[in-house]
Amino acid sequence: GGSARHGGGAFSGKDPTKVDRSAAYAARWVAKNIVGAELADRAEVQVSYAIGVAQPISISVETYGTGKVDNARIVELIEEHFDLRPQAIIDTLDLRRPIFRQTAAYGHFGRDDLNLPWERLDKVDALKAAIA
Repeated sequence: GGSARHGGGAFSGKDPTKVDRSAAYAARWVAKNIVGAELADRAEVQVSYAIGVAQPISISVETYGTGKVDNARIVELIEEHFDLRPQAIIDTLDLRRPIFRQTAAYGHFGRDDLNLPWERLDKVDALKAAIA
């Protein structure tokens, strides 16, 4: 489960090149891996973009006092282990596949029944190793 704030209105009707959709999925993926790696018990990841700039202009994390690692270090780990450029998000999460129809009802996040790529915990081991 969980919650996510996003600035861009609805996801539906937007293709993966729209960062308000794809980066929201990526932020969920990053946050799940942060919690999965036990860097924090709770995490919200914010990614900001500027038109024409591939790299995010800022990445921040809020752990609501549950961080086991300093938030600044978590941001460094995000930058080291997650490529958050828009095209990289599309490629890594395979967002060109026709998977969005199934999210139209019952939500985009916390859906263990759909095997959605942003719900994967595929960076947990690398994150744990980086702080060991």
